[in-house]
Amino acid sequence: MYRVAIDTDACDGIFACLTRDGRFAEAEDGLATIEADAGNVRREEGRVVAEFDDDRRADAEQAAAACPPNAISVEEVSDE
Repeated sequence: MYRVAIDTDACDGIFACLTRDGRFAEAEDGLATIEADAGNVRREEGRVVAEFDDDRRADAEQAAAACPPNAISVEEVSDE
């Protein structure tokens, strides 16, 4: 399982992530967001966070690497 987070304060709406991973999208505020099952995505203060248990981590990591302001992070989550 892994967690993808977007720091909405750092996001500049460049959207390089959208071309690397189809789960990223433009939100109503003009910044990046994550579209997935409603239970997987949550908004926290200054962040959009989603957890996934699939084989698409490499896509998320490519999206994070393409983000010029480094607003996207991908990290392993324990199954506890």
